[in-house]
Amino acid sequence: MADLVQARTLGGVGSILMLLAVVPTVGPVLSIIGFILVLIAVKYISDHTGDRTIFSNYLIAVILGIIAAVVGAVMGFMGVLGGLGLMGMGGFMAGLTGMILSLLAALIVIWIIGIIAAIFIRRSFNSIASALNVKMFSTAALLYFLGAILLIIIVGGILSLVAIVLQIIAFFQIPVEKAPPPPPPPT
Repeated sequence: MADLVQARTLGGVGSILMLLAVVPTVGPVLSIIGFILVLIAVKYISDHTGDRTIFSNYLIAVILGIIAAVVGAVMGFMGVLGGLGLMGMGGFMAGLTGMILSLLAALIVIWIIGIIAAIFIRRSFNSIASALNVKMFSTAALLYFLGAILLIIIVGGILSLVAIVLQIIAFFQIPVEKAPPPPPPPT
């Protein structure tokens, strides 16, 4: 029971922090802290339900997100360096084209990995929805998945933000069983 209370609190607060990613300067740090809190909350739920796949699927999604960020940054950086090298050799248009194509390739790789990560989030959240009977997790999972697919257009970003809001609601809907009142004293 205590782990569900902690999961509810950590997951709800962590999800709120995830929304703050757009705040200048501290936003990304708060968002990372939020992700960690949600990861801990999912671990508590996984332990409470005895379903290890809940946590493992979410952990895979987090790892894929980290991989996407690293691969995208490396590909983008290398593309810009390569483009600058071509520009330095006198081929301005070739360098600019190389930069644009490498950045586009990096975005496509990030997009594909993001879709795969969303599949694992969906698996985890659907399991939570079934185990705890909080259907809002399924709705958030669907919006995460659709948001990842449609991220190539602006609609995906909006769907992902709505998914986080629904995730906040879902965590705060986790039922917390209260201990039954003590029996009356004997007379």
